[in-house]
Amino acid sequence: MSTTRTLVSPLTLARPRGRAVYWTVFTGVVLLFTLAFLFPVYWMTTGAMKSPDEVTRTPPTLVPDQWHVSGYTDAWELMDLPTHLWNTVVQATGAWILQLVFCTAAAYALSRLRPAFGKVILGGILATLMVPAQALVVPKYLTVADLPLIHTSLLNDPLGIWLPAVANAFNLYLLKRFFDQLPRDVLEAAEIDGAGRLRTLWSIVLPMSRPVLGVVSIFALVAVWQDFLWPLMVFSDTDRQPISVALVQLSQNIPLTVLIAAMVIASIPMVAMFLVFQRHIIAGISAGSTKG
Repeated sequence: MSTTRTLVSPLTLARPRGRAVYWTVFTGVVLLFTLAFLFPVYWMTTGAMKSPDEVTRTPPTLVPDQWHVSGYTDAWELMDLPTHLWNTVVQATGAWILQLVFCTAAAYALSRLRPAFGKVILGGILATLMVPAQALVVPKYLTVADLPLIHTSLLNDPLGIWLPAVANAFNLYLLKRFFDQLPRDVLEAAEIDGAGRLRTLWSIVLPMSRPVLGVVSIFALVAVWQDFLWPLMVFSDTDRQPISVALVQLSQNIPLTVLIAAMVIASIPMVAMFLVFQRHIIAGISAGSTKG
């Protein structure tokens, strides 16, 4: 009979004093971690509600002396946030859809169709992960500025964001590893029933892959939403820039409280998306831990 050793023995927990000490320490640790994560959010949110003099005061004030909501309204109007947020949504959505389509198709082909030289192709794809992202900026820019064969420029065009985002070796490998672990019996039963490769992918593989597709979706959206250098190079037109670039480009001659309010507004979509899809993120991360 095996026994599980824990930091606090069951005998100690059975005593009133031991139980009280345990729950006191546990509650304190939880509150400490909660404070460590939520205090920066509180500090940034309330910082936008302070006056310009108060936000730079030393020592800083924990609670604003007077609550000014005008910082958020000024940020919404002066920095033209609706336009830049919409630009970011368009760029992130297009990159997400194209990445899901092409990475899923490539991962399914490498995992289930097993083409000739498939391992060599996969090795070449994974080798790109060892190349620093900064080393690819100049080749990508030259390619986007003058697209080969058709000699078309994709600068100031969402395609300049969408097409490079499709080639994501990490997400492709993540999908392939998940497809490798799908039950072979289910796929063979679909093949016996007369389902073709495309029908099997659409009706069997994709419904079973919702957890990993959710994780890939989060990675794709967050990568485009927080990217700064590449959109800065692609979009010279201010009206087409995403929110990450616009916050820097328009920060001159803008009060600090208005800039903080703009950053708070820009972070709301990503925070909301995480809160809504956190269950799918956890399920997707743990999906590859067991083979079923």
